[in-house]
Amino acid sequence: MATMDLRTEIREFLSSRRARIAPEQAGLPAYGGNRRVKGLRREEVALLAGVSVDYYVRMERGSLAGASDGVLDALASALQLDEAERDHLFHLARQSRAPSGPRRRRPAVTVRSTLQQVLDAISDAPALIGNGRYDVLAMNQLARALYSPVLADPRRPANTARFVYLNPEAARDFFVDYDQIAGDAAAKLRMEAGRNPHDEELIALVGELSTCSELFRQRWASQDVQLHRSGRKRVRHPIVGQLDLDVESLELPAEPGLHLNVYTAPAGTPTADNLALLASWAATQQTLATELEAHNG
Repeated sequence: MATMDLRTEIREFLSSRRARIAPEQAGLPAYGGNRRVKGLRREEVALLAGVSVDYYVRMERGSLAGASDGVLDALASALQLDEAERDHLFHLARQSRAPSGPRRRRPAVTVRSTLQQVLDAISDAPALIGNGRYDVLAMNQLARALYSPVLADPRRPANTARFVYLNPEAARDFFVDYDQIAGDAAAKLRMEAGRNPHDEELIALVGELSTCSELFRQRWASQDVQLHRSGRKRVRHPIVGQLDLDVESLELPAEPGLHLNVYTAPAGTPTADNLALLASWAATQQTLATELEAHNG
């Protein structure tokens, strides 16, 4: 995929959301079971959104540039969009209004040394900083130990979506809920594509995953979107076994597009004990590496 075609994105997103709503779900009469379209008809969406059929057809063909926030809100309600989908619709509209120009390569993101200090100060929990492309940009010692299977790929920055889709056997071993993780990764990448459709690194990543993974092509085609949110992540670690981790994902206001993920477990649980064991193992590995460097030096 050489470029992100905004009109195509808009058309496929709106038509996919329209197709999933039965007339009964929208409070409309179905008029018998012989409907030629899956889900709502365009004129039914226009009726629910309070716009003319011609206007809705233009929007679904990819023209959101003139749509006001009020119209977008009405459209989001008509299509029963959730919070992530509504945000995605507004991102697509905002990009439609932006002046077109050449794609921009965003500067390589480097994490400030003070943020690395923050990560290193979190000694009892894995913590990392990532971006919307699933690049892992900085980690503390315990996160490096936790994510050792992901870091086995020598490419840097390490990328969790690439690990999930291009190394599926290792990823299935590592992530207990692999199918959900895979779906979440594609949905969050599509959300990022709506926010930054000219991001060359993102376009290249989506192109690579689309070329190399049938599963990614299927998940990407679903048009699903998802916000970066806190939640639960279950992994099988090769050293300490299963870890059921609570993940807090915090946006970094001074670094737009970056977020801090911290992985914890309630005290006294098997996962908390296993995290302590992992921390001990990671410290031992660090000591061995330091001793080896001193010996070779």
